[in-house]
Amino acid sequence: MSQHRLLLVLSLLFVPCLLQAETPDVETIAEGGRIYDKWWAEMQLRKPNSTHPAYPSTGKKRGAATWRCKECHGWDYRGRNGAYSQGSHYSGIKGIRAYAGGDEDKVFAILKDRTHRYDDVMLDGALKVVAAFVVHGQVDTSQYIDDNSKLVIGNAQRGASLFNDNCARCHHDDGRAIDFADGDKTEYIGTLANKNPWETLHKIRHGHPGSSMRMHHRGGMGMMHGRWRPGESMPAMLGELTLAEQIDLLAYTQTLPKD
Repeated sequence: MSQHRLLLVLSLLFVPCLLQAETPDVETIAEGGRIYDKWWAEMQLRKPNSTHPAYPSTGKKRGAATWRCKECHGWDYRGRNGAYSQGSHYSGIKGIRAYAGGDEDKVFAILKDRTHRYDDVMLDGALKVVAAFVVHGQVDTSQYIDDNSKLVIGNAQRGASLFNDNCARCHHDDGRAIDFADGDKTEYIGTLANKNPWETLHKIRHGHPGSSMRMHHRGGMGMMHGRWRPGESMPAMLGELTLAEQIDLLAYTQTLPKD
């Protein structure tokens, strides 16, 4: 083999290694998704008490909520063109779909610019993790969730076995072991999956910020109910289940009781 051909073969073998090294691991991407959700809970930082300087005055939120990435860009990552095109979460801000598969350094720089100002509240390491999520962790939810009906295009029957294997231990067979709501209201997995399937999918994939969940039981209807408490972690299914399996799991959660 000539020296030229040998160098060509070695270079072709080396390129995949470079590409693999440049792709963050799933744990990093999932952590970025949780920071996108609620960064102060995930990073154990002080909760903001001000409204984000770039949050539009026409928006309906105030205070800490306006510092959450999801509040402007949405659980479907489409911002004003997605589920947040109207309603109480409308801000008129565009989504982040254009950055999927893009340049992490560019996203990192945007997070630190004078619009976003996240370097005022987080260190660079956390912002790089968010950039990894934006580039590598997004899903085009329009392929799997109908915008109007909110119905999930998945196989609920296959999702049932996935739920039993991965979720039922903490959430119970009917998904009502943990109540996410405050006060006298109730919000179970079935409630959230039907009301906001985009958020449910995001949490299936990336987990819950702070990764802290422990069932606080209280009696009622012969069932054990619970609320979020520090303790047992809620695992991310990113890297554990394929995207198709995640969608099937989401489809099954829509069949669970809503109240």
